[in-house]
Amino acid sequence: MKYLIILIATLSWGQSFGQQTSYLEWQEEAKTNIRLVPEYGNVQKTKEQIADDNELIKTSLKIDTTHRKASDHFVRLGFTYLSRGDLRTAMYRFNQAWLLDPKNENVYWGFGAIYGMFNDYPTAIVEYDKGLVLNPNGSVILTDKATLYVVGFQHDPNHDQNKLNTAIDLLKKSYSINANDQNTVFKLSVCFFLNKDCSNAWKFYDECEKLGGRPITPEFTDALKRMCNK
Repeated sequence: MKYLIILIATLSWGQSFGQQTSYLEWQEEAKTNIRLVPEYGNVQKTKEQIADDNELIKTSLKIDTTHRKASDHFVRLGFTYLSRGDLRTAMYRFNQAWLLDPKNENVYWGFGAIYGMFNDYPTAIVEYDKGLVLNPNGSVILTDKATLYVVGFQHDPNHDQNKLNTAIDLLKKSYSINANDQNTVFKLSVCFFLNKDCSNAWKFYDECEKLGGRPITPEFTDALKRMCNK
């Protein structure tokens, strides 16, 4: 399908940090820097590291009052740095969020996003699944996990239909939890477009427009009109 390249650009993860360091360099540094590994690699920390952790927890609780609120604060910070292409600082913040609340499913949303940025989709999915164990109804995790399957389908020279079907199933579940997430609704439109299901592609396109239409690109609109004759 000639519009696949357009849609890959629409759905793929950003690559800004990849220009600063390669995934191989990241993995090499992570051998000696536990802050670059999810959950600090679950290694035994030094007395100094434990003291620093305790100070962070103490300070955070003074500001945010509960472990979950403090953890959510660091998750938000992590995604702020992620949006700037600063994956190193983002991973530091996600690990601090985990330290404050290991049962916060959105920490694993962050971990998965890091590996997604490096195009290590299998590892990203492992992290997303950890979050979904904690909260099977984590809609943002379901949507981002689905995105990996869409990109996998698009990059697959054989366009494995199972990948697209998996993405649609995940997005449907996410949509059933939160029908007002523009990201989810837009990606449902994209998936049905890829599945040549014009009726549903337009249905979710129109829903996304009503919600604000923020993720919709002119390229996708043009592709949808060309294929589905509207």
